[in-house]
Amino acid sequence: MPSFSYKAFNASGGSVSGVVEADTAEMAAEQLFSKGYVPSQVQEQKGASGSGWLSKLQRFGEKVSSKDLILFTKQFRSMIHAGVPLMRAFQVLEAQTKNAALKRAIGDISRSIREGSSLSTAIERSGRIFTPLYYNLVKAGEVSGNLPEVLARLVYIIEHEAKIKADIKSALQYPMMVTIALVIAFVVLLTFVIPQFASMFSKAGLTLPLPTKIAMGMHQFLATYWYLGVGGLILMVAGLRYFFKTNRGQYIKDAMILQMPIVGQLFVKAIMSRFASIFAILQASGVPIMVSMKVLSGAIGNRAIAGEFDQIRGQMEEGKGIAVPLSRAKYFTPMVIDMIAIGEESGNIEEMLNQVSVHYDDEVAYAVKGMSDAIGPILIVGLAAVVGFFALAIFLPMWDMTKLAK
Repeated sequence: MPSFSYKAFNASGGSVSGVVEADTAEMAAEQLFSKGYVPSQVQEQKGASGSGWLSKLQRFGEKVSSKDLILFTKQFRSMIHAGVPLMRAFQVLEAQTKNAALKRAIGDISRSIREGSSLSTAIERSGRIFTPLYYNLVKAGEVSGNLPEVLARLVYIIEHEAKIKADIKSALQYPMMVTIALVIAFVVLLTFVIPQFASMFSKAGLTLPLPTKIAMGMHQFLATYWYLGVGGLILMVAGLRYFFKTNRGQYIKDAMILQMPIVGQLFVKAIMSRFASIFAILQASGVPIMVSMKVLSGAIGNRAIAGEFDQIRGQMEEGKGIAVPLSRAKYFTPMVIDMIAIGEESGNIEEMLNQVSVHYDDEVAYAVKGMSDAIGPILIVGLAAVVGFFALAIFLPMWDMTKLAK
């Protein structure tokens, strides 16, 4: 958090000075007013504050693992459930947390709460450690007055999604190794092997077949314009990273992910599970339906789907219920829509949502296994294509040379 040096007048008219920590200069001034001071100067300390380049360098690479976040949430939930005062709970958590980034975030949350922020707002301000799902669910717990139960469900969601990520990473580990090996082999063959054979074929006076000409063309490009390829790749990656940080870019990226073959359906099922799970918590906690829709919009984790919640809320305000607006949305599956419709008719929507969540949890597990099984044949086809291309590029001219020798 940035630090601000100040000069001010106290109640007796005397001059005082010092340093306070706040997110903005305005918030720093508010702190001084609350202490009975009248600030005359408030200035951010660029070199010493958390926004300085040295602090950023120190924080570079610091991460909070899912394991650390789960442990923090479990401990926080246990203390809240036991009736420990909020500020005391954060003092204990800050003292016993070993991860430097998480310890610093807990301290920031504690200070924000002391300054009058709500718990969810304080968590939202603490940086990139806590996701929109996290602080929106905490907000739901605050609204419903059932924070311990919400935190318990949040632990389940984090653990479940961490397991899914680990399963996906494990499934993609072997394909990534094979792909990298193929790329290296492709470059080595183009750079060192193909030119040697092409030179020999030219000396023999052969007319090179199309595969060999293509291979030689790629070799010439790599040898002559490699810097353009590398530079273009760097510019493309940097440009995409910048674009995907914008609201429009995040929307397009999330929409593209949902349309990807194999992986897209996996993400849709995971999002349906998250939607049903969070919606069930909100309904069980007595959160009003329109407030639930707003919380879900921030917690769903995908901009393309979250963007549809504005239209859904608008139709719900017209008295069209939940199932009908959802049926007009693009990404919600028929099962989700039908189960919610049944829940609306029977008055048991919470139970229906829990059943949907359990179903899609199982579907995600099957989808991860199916993705792993589907990648194998794709790799075999890719390997066969690379091997076949170079075999044709090398052996077709050699076949012609044997004919000339006869």
